[in-house]
Amino acid sequence: MSQIFNCSRRDFCKNGALLGTSLVLGFYLPGCQKKEIIPPASGPFKANAFIQIAPDESITFFINKSEMGQGVYTSLPMLIAEELEVEWQKIKVEAAPVAPEYNHTQWGNLQGTGGSTSIRSTWDQLRSAGAAGRTMLIQAAAQIWEVPPDQCKAEAGKVIHPKGEKTLSYGTLVGAAAKLQPPKQVPLKPATAFKIIGKPRPRLDSAAKVNGTAEFGIDVKRPNLLTAVIARPPVFGAKLKDFNAEATKVVPGVKEVVPVDTGVAVVAENFWAAIKGRDALKVMWDQGPLARLDSIAQGKEYQALAQKPGLVATSRGDAAATLAAAAKKIEAVYEVPYLAHAPMEPLNCVADVRADSCEIWVGTQMQTLDRNAAAEVTGLAPEKIKLHTTFLGGGFGRRAVGDSHFVREAVQVSKAMQAPVKVIWTREDDIRGGYYRPRAYHTVRVALDEGNLPAAWQQRIVCQSIVKGTPFEEGLMKEGIDQTAVEGVADLSYAVPNLQVEYQMAPAVVPVLWWRSVGHSFTAFVKECFIDELAHAAGQDPLDYRKQLLSEHPRQIALLDLLAQKAGWGKPEKGTAQGIAIHESFGSIVAQVAEVMVENNKIRVPRVVCAVDCGQTVNPDTIAAQMQSAIYFGMAAALHDTITFKNGRVEQSNFHDYPMPRLAEMPAVEVHIMPSKEKPGGIGEPGVPPIAPAIANAVFAATKVRLRTMPLNLAAPQPAPKARAARKPAGKKNKKKK
Repeated sequence: MSQIFNCSRRDFCKNGALLGTSLVLGFYLPGCQKKEIIPPASGPFKANAFIQIAPDESITFFINKSEMGQGVYTSLPMLIAEELEVEWQKIKVEAAPVAPEYNHTQWGNLQGTGGSTSIRSTWDQLRSAGAAGRTMLIQAAAQIWEVPPDQCKAEAGKVIHPKGEKTLSYGTLVGAAAKLQPPKQVPLKPATAFKIIGKPRPRLDSAAKVNGTAEFGIDVKRPNLLTAVIARPPVFGAKLKDFNAEATKVVPGVKEVVPVDTGVAVVAENFWAAIKGRDALKVMWDQGPLARLDSIAQGKEYQALAQKPGLVATSRGDAAATLAAAAKKIEAVYEVPYLAHAPMEPLNCVADVRADSCEIWVGTQMQTLDRNAAAEVTGLAPEKIKLHTTFLGGGFGRRAVGDSHFVREAVQVSKAMQAPVKVIWTREDDIRGGYYRPRAYHTVRVALDEGNLPAAWQQRIVCQSIVKGTPFEEGLMKEGIDQTAVEGVADLSYAVPNLQVEYQMAPAVVPVLWWRSVGHSFTAFVKECFIDELAHAAGQDPLDYRKQLLSEHPRQIALLDLLAQKAGWGKPEKGTAQGIAIHESFGSIVAQVAEVMVENNKIRVPRVVCAVDCGQTVNPDTIAAQMQSAIYFGMAAALHDTITFKNGRVEQSNFHDYPMPRLAEMPAVEVHIMPSKEKPGGIGEPGVPPIAPAIANAVFAATKVRLRTMPLNLAAPQPAPKARAARKPAGKKNKKKK
């Protein structure tokens, strides 16, 4: 239907002039009387560091966390989109550059991803960014309509004036909005008004990963790109003495052999030529003092260290005196090995060093540290370094190193070659290359009161420090105690009136690093297995026993009740046994029941039921996926994996001797999310700690054999039992508890 508008010649000429100079989207000309002339957009509107809206209605979110499979390219955009009021299908996501505005809100002057902090650290930041963008767009529309902003609202990528039934799309408003000052403070929606947060959303990165357009670090291609592999020392701490590259240089495709800090790089036209060249390289090493490193001898060293008092991480009451006077006490020793991260995509980095610039493409968890390392190697100012964060084919902490060694390698080789170079680690390089979850040795002694509840708990932990000598030492080392080594037990949830946790720092012999869930990965194993031992010594149901000791933690009790109901606790399927564990880490609580079958000393886990309380949820689908992933990851450590040393060398090399669970081993996993109004907790790591103790406790229920060493192995010789019930000598009376 056509309409005739009466418009003055003056208005027609004025509006015609505007139309003649630029394309104005969403132009409004009904009768001309409203004068809704929208300033033309000269480019996209950057509402803030996280949001860009273009005149073509495309909306780009810049995300400052690394996407390594955990779903931050979906969950973090949900936080922005909730407040910005945009259509989900129009959102695009890009990795943020390295810049101060993208620094971690909890880590200071550092941009990075880790500690299950992606949601927790951006919960307010990204919602505020979205709300600020929405506020500016509403203000721009209100100015055009000459109405108060509070008469307008935003919805589905448009600003609406309800009374006049007018709408302007965000793309139309970018020019006007760009002229406004960002608001200093904006009100955020109450949870009751959420339309996106808390609802399942499809992942924004799935299509690219399915159709092959997603770019991981190992996929990066550049003009004239060379490939390098590095011959690294066979023993940690070894030094390069000399090398002979004659045989290497005649390998077709090899371009050069370059010494670097970590060894000798073979640079070639392609990966195969580089590998063949490295195979032909003759390298002489000064193997140093660790050439005799042996896991068996190291185990005896840890055992001896555990006999000595350590630095006190937690002390309440008088655990030593209570133990000395106790009529009944139980003692045990637990051991866990070094573990590799073993991401599906091994480490790699592309660097292109020029005289006055350096460009890097890398899957990293620590953008600022890597950028700064490149600046140090090249001598360039940090602003001359451009770092592109690609997708990560798994991280688990391995790409969050303080020394940025794998980035330094690529920058050093590119600088030497004056050409773009991709350094690739092979699977064997990765498994044998260090930066492991530390080996740990725990002694635990508990005194039981007359009701068979723990009156005193004394635990001593022996392991290397992850943070000593790193950029993270200042924040995570307190009075000589690495806080990552004692987390999960220094803050013991169970009600024990007398508690003492000690730390003995083991010698730093191999590079160690946080491994998914860090210290919780072994403190939960010890705590939850030992509390199970106490329950059985008391003749009580392990679930009920835990609940008695958690009276001051109603969230944990509620989660255990939910888990018991969903798992059918106490009613295992025929031929199976159940084990339970609960652990709080990274601001979230996770409880799990593992159902286990044991046949011919082989442990099989057909079903795991998981309950999680992570506070307010963002994307339930992501939470379920992270729990499934964590259970798989934790099962690998519980049932299969160990890093051992003989003659200074790592004995494992690839998935044949450092295996991952196969598809047939993966249990049916049920995930149940506890509704909560609490602040959001982490989700990437908390699912790992409970699975190993849940399996170990189920194995005991099935076999009456306590496995206190990981990986769990019924066929292996078990250490001499340490658990014992000691009767008080005759003639002495029990001390009454005050």
